[in-house]
Amino acid sequence: MSQAVGTSASGLSRPVAAGLVLGVLGISALVGRRNAPDRQHPAIRRWYKRLDKPSFTPPDAVFGAVWPALEVGLGIGGYRLLRRPAAPLRNVTVGLWLVNAGMIGGWTTLFFRERELGASAAASGAMIATGAGYAVAAAKVDRPAAALAVPFVAWLGFATVLAEQLWVRNTDKDHVAA
Repeated sequence: MSQAVGTSASGLSRPVAAGLVLGVLGISALVGRRNAPDRQHPAIRRWYKRLDKPSFTPPDAVFGAVWPALEVGLGIGGYRLLRRPAAPLRNVTVGLWLVNAGMIGGWTTLFFRERELGASAAASGAMIATGAGYAVAAAKVDRPAAALAVPFVAWLGFATVLAEQLWVRNTDKDHVAA
C-alpha cells in the first residue's frame, strides 16, 4: 500500500506539518492583527481605550508578549500532533487544535472589530471548553503537545473573566458603540 503525498509512517512529513501549522496560525495572526487596538487602527484603539476596564486588566504590552508565546506553544503542539500517525483520536485532537487556532482570530473580530462584548465573552468561554478538550485529547496522543496547551487554556480562563467583566461594565454605555 502506498502512502499519501506528504505523509510518512509517523504522520505528515516535516515540511507539510510545518507548512500547515504556519499557514493556520499565520492566518489567525493576520486576522488578529487586522483587528488590533494599535496605532495602525486608531478607531479600534480609541474605542478600546474608552472601555471601563477592571483593575486586573494587564497593560497592553502584556497582551503583546503573551499571545506570541501562547501561539508558539500551540504551533509546536500542532506540529507534533500532525507528525503522529493518523488515527481517530489523533485526528480529533488535530481538529480541536484547528478550532482553537481559528477561534483566536475569530475572537478578535468579534471583540475589536464588531464590538460584540457579550458574544466575545461567550466565545471566550467556548474557547476554554475546546482548549481543555484539545489538551485532554492531546494528552492521549502526545503528552508534550498537551503540556504546551496548558498555558493557553489557563490564559483563556483569565481572558474569559476579563471579557465577561468588560461586557458587564460596558453594557448599554454610549462609548461601547462609538
